[in-house]
Amino acid sequence: MEIVFGVLGPVVAWDDEGGPIALKGPRHRAVLARLIIARRRVVPVSVLVEDLWTVPPPDAVGAVRTFVAALRRALEPGRPPRAPARLLVTEGPGYA
Repeated sequence: MEIVFGVLGPVVAWDDEGGPIALKGPRHRAVLARLIIARRRVVPVSVLVEDLWTVPPPDAVGAVRTFVAALRRALEPGRPPRAPARLLVTEGPGYA
C-alpha cells in the first residue's frame, strides 16, 4: 500500500487509490506531521509531548501513544492487531 501525504496546510493523507484517509483530530495530525518532517529518524515521545503541549497534562505520554495507535489503524487498516507496524514504527524511546 502506498500512501501520499500533504503537509502544506492541514496534514492530509491519501491511499493508493487516491481516497482520503481519516486522520482524526489536530493532535493526531500534529504527531504525524512531526514524524513526516523527521524523515524516518526517531522522534522521542518526550519531543512529541513538548511539541503538542505548552503545559503537558499528567497523561501526556499515554495520550501520544493513543494518537500513534489511532494513526496506525488509519494508515494500515488491514494490519492485524499486535502485528508490527510498517509505516509508523516504534524505535527505542520514540517513533519513526
